[in-house]
Amino acid sequence: MTVGSLVHGTLVSLQSIEANLSTLAAKTNDLEAKKAFHQSALNTQEVIREIQSRKAEIENEEPQYQQQ
Repeated sequence: MTVGSLVHGTLVSLQSIEANLSTLAAKTNDLEAKKAFHQSALNTQEVIREIQSRKAEIENEEPQYQQQ
C-alpha cells in the first residue's frame, strides 16, 4: 500500500466521521451535546482540508503515489 492510498483511506474515514458528527448534531435534543457534535464536525472539516492539501502535495512530488 502506498502513502497516497493510505492518505486517501484516511480522508474517506474522516469524511465519514464528519458526516456522523453532523448527523448526531442534527438529531440530538441536548443543546450542549449539539454544540459539541457541531464543533467536532467543524474541527474534523479543518483536518480534512489540511490532509487534502497534503495529499495534493504528495501526488505532485511523488507521481508513484497518485491514485490510478
